[in-house]
Amino acid sequence: MRVVAFGGGHGLSASLRALRTLRDQGAPLDITAVVTVADDGGSSGRLRAERGVLPPGDLRQALVALSGASPIAAQLFQYRFDGQDPLAGHAVGNLVLTGLLELLKDPVEALEHAARLLDARGRVLPMASVPLRIEADVRGPDGRVTVADGQHAVAVSRGEVLEVRLDPPDPPVPEDVISAVNDADWLVLGPGSWYTSVIPHLLVPQLARAISASRSNRLVMLNLAAEKETAGLSLADHLRALSDYMSELCVDVVLADTTAVGDPEPVRRAAQTLGARLVLAPVAVADGSPRHDPAALAAALQPILGPRVGRHDAR
Repeated sequence: MRVVAFGGGHGLSASLRALRTLRDQGAPLDITAVVTVADDGGSSGRLRAERGVLPPGDLRQALVALSGASPIAAQLFQYRFDGQDPLAGHAVGNLVLTGLLELLKDPVEALEHAARLLDARGRVLPMASVPLRIEADVRGPDGRVTVADGQHAVAVSRGEVLEVRLDPPDPPVPEDVISAVNDADWLVLGPGSWYTSVIPHLLVPQLARAISASRSNRLVMLNLAAEKETAGLSLADHLRALSDYMSELCVDVVLADTTAVGDPEPVRRAAQTLGARLVLAPVAVADGSPRHDPAALAAALQPILGPRVGRHDAR
């Protein structure tokens, strides 16, 4: 069963760890992660600005989430230098990926080599072949609309996000990404930062066309708590936002945490407008923090994915 998961950062890592858990338990899963490449903050932002490479941080996190190598190898990729020198703040894996990107010139080939270093239980691909910039129109508490320029600025913006855009608006997409989407049995969106990690995939024209045309099943996994960029949005609003950016999007299943969803009826109705059924399951960590538990998420995904699911007829 071929599963393609879209996203970035911690949300994508959670879904990949859950899928890897199922694979390690014997499920016949062929996992591909398609990762946002718009990060402009921290180590990734510095390497992007100084070296001109794809921002490596979200790619690194996806590789580590799928890693089957020794724990020390994954820890090394995640290790971040401290201090005040030029290395301070950089993760080792970011530097390794930057070296591979410069050495091989092809981001897909570079990520394949990195996956072999980490014995990754799946593929990691960038959603575009060039770095992207996210900008958003944001209405502040005073009613004024300003432009948040860059992924970090959008992620920490306080106010209502009115519209999100990409620059360049029609970036090149690796052929491997389109092939993975075309061949997928399941496409998975979320969890993750909605406007800066999930929705950007729907804004890339070539990728959006492939998602729309794919005969795969589609799953949306909802977040556990609002972030700054989605402050004031209900979980039902999250689903409506997807259709705002891709009106033809059809979904089969929406998965939400039993506790986080509160009253399920608004979410159920929003899911139905996308053609989906709502599945509720306890997928958060036990300490109450807004983090997905990979084992619990795997347990919730297993009956959804089930035995190999036949593809839908053309929509």
